[in-house]
Parts: sequence; C-alpha cells; structure tokens
Amino acid sequence: MKIGFDAKRAFNNSAGLGNFSRNSINALALQFPTDKYFLFTPENKKLLYTAPDNSTEIKPDSLLWKALKNVWRSFKITRIAKEEKLDVYHGLSHELPLGIEKTGVKLVVTIHDLIYLRHPEYYPTIDRKIYDRKFRHACKVADRIHAISEQTKQDLMKYFWVSEERIAVIYQSINPVFFGQVEIARKQELRKKYQLPIKFILSVGTVEPRKNLLGLLEGMILSESFVPLVVVGKLTDYQYKVQKFIEADLNRLQVFFLSQIQDDELAVIYQMAEVMVYPSHYEGFGLPVAEAQASGCPVITSNTSSLPEAGGDAALYVDPENPEEIGKALKTLLADQALKATLIAKGKLNAQRFTAESFATQLKQLYNTVLND
Repeated sequence: MKIGFDAKRAFNNSAGLGNFSRNSINALALQFPTDKYFLFTPENKKLLYTAPDNSTEIKPDSLLWKALKNVWRSFKITRIAKEEKLDVYHGLSHELPLGIEKTGVKLVVTIHDLIYLRHPEYYPTIDRKIYDRKFRHACKVADRIHAISEQTKQDLMKYFWVSEERIAVIYQSINPVFFGQVEIARKQELRKKYQLPIKFILSVGTVEPRKNLLGLLEGMILSESFVPLVVVGKLTDYQYKVQKFIEADLNRLQVFFLSQIQDDELAVIYQMAEVMVYPSHYEGFGLPVAEAQASGCPVITSNTSSLPEAGGDAALYVDPENPEEIGKALKTLLADQALKATLIAKGKLNAQRFTAESFATQLKQLYNTVLND
C-alpha cells in the first residue's frame, strides 16, 4: 500500500500534533514495513524528526514553491499524490489539500478536537475562522474521519452533522519510550541537569488558559500542598498571569518551568514525579494522562471532555472549575501511599490500550476499509 501523510507537524512541531504525527508514522512504518510511506512537508528546519527508512520525504523542489509553502501544501500535494498514484492520503492534523478528492486517492483525516467551537474564548477570531474553513472542508471530502476519542466523535456529529458511519474512533498511541523503566543514574543525571527537587508535583502541557495551571496553583494553596511544582510545556503569554500569582505567594509556592523537553527526558521526569496533575478544561484526548500512567506516575485529571476516556479507572477525577476539589485530591494522594500504589498499578494496565502496535493495527484496518468501499 502507498500511503501519503501530511507530515508538516511531524517535522516542525515539538509537542501536541507533532508528537501525534511522529508516533503515527513510526507505528505504521514499524508494524507494516512493506508499505510505502510518503511524508509531505513544506519545510524541515528544527531537526525534530528522522523519518523511517521505508518512507520518502517530499518537500518543495524549487525556489518558487519554497517561497510559497502554504500554497504548495494546499495545491501541489494534490498533483504529487496523483502522480505517485497513492492509495491513501492521511491528513494527520485536521486538513486535506484542496482538490485532492478529485484524484481518486482515498482520503482519511484526523480530527483531534473541536475546542474552537466548544470554547471559542480560547482562540482569536481569525484563528477560529481559519480552523472552521479547513476542518469543515476536510470532513466534507474525506472518505473516513479518524476521531481520537468518543468525545471528538460526538462533537463532529453535533457541530458538523457528520454521519456516525463516516467516523472511526481510534485512540492515539503512546511513544514506546514511556513504557520503559528508567535507571536510577539517568534520574540523577536529569535531576542535576534541570536542578529538580527531590520531591515534586508534575504538570505537563502548554502553559495556556485551557490547561488550567492557575486552578492547580490555587488548589495547592487551598489544600496547603506546598510540594514544589514542575511544569513541562511551551510557554505563552498566559505565563505572565501565572507568574504574578506565584510571586504573590513566593514563600509557599516553588515552581520550575521546563520547555523543549523531548520524550526521552519527559519519560524520566514522569517516573521521578510524585503525581501528575492535568486539570484541563477541555481536551480532544489528553495524551499526558496516558503517558504518565505508562510511566508509572499516578494521575489527577479533570472529569470533563475526553479525559475519563484516557484515564479509565486509573485516575482521580476532579472538577477543573473547582480549585478546592483539585487541592483536596492532591493532598489525599500525596498522603496515601496505598492509593498511590493502586493508581500506579491500574495506570500501567490502562496504558496498554494505547500501545503503538494496537494503534497501527487499527489505523491500517481503517485504510483497508476506505480502499474496499
């Protein structure tokens, strides 16, 4: 089978959609090595990703197309997909090239979430308009839509009126690195590198309002859970608001911010943490929940959106709108070693639902389905 991917995020995004894209391509390439994979990207500047041996990287091949990267991604990919006689083209991040539905290539698009419709307050007006145009077009022309959770499936049916039979729910995979046991020496090395405290709470995700870092900090104060907090994620303007909150209580709050952390180091940090707290207001899936569980780190997360799908019966759930509830759960878990051990054991079992092998098998079945339609 010849499969094309929108691989822009794989080569250029360090987290989020980048992780999903890399994990998806790697899982398929490893599980189905006789297939041919074509990775379309307008650029590859950050050296984030080394493509699998059984793949071909396709980039703009002239100065004109290199200068018009967005146009290349919207139009030229369509022509190349037809010339290469691809069997399937998979848009890994919400969009498909214009006109590709007329080439005879079967189309799959992954929709991660419709948060811009659920919570428009988190997005500038122009971004919402761009997302809406791209998402709706992709869902209209795709042969099948891959939703990363039941929550996203329900949102597609509610907001886009997509018929249920066109949607396949396949939970995304965890990078295999999170399932491995880390040596003590490696933990000591990273603790020294980032000057991490011996005992700490962990929060993973972009520092933005939706991830609700302020709710966690408020909960820590209300419950007097003054264990140092390590925050791993890209910084945004929201950090200034968070920093002001921290500075108002410097005697009790100790917060470390880490950015540009690769998965191999994040796996170590999960295994060093006392607990990972993920009180997001809304998620399409919530990969850090599953990553933490695979790593043997107990999890506290929100009882909203797709997060109970990710955490299963292996997490403590809280109302993200209620800092007091977040704080009580944190205080309870920090003090109860038996509960902590139970969550770790259940978490490792739950994480097995998100292995690369399982994900690749289901995705290949989806490709076979669209080819046989």
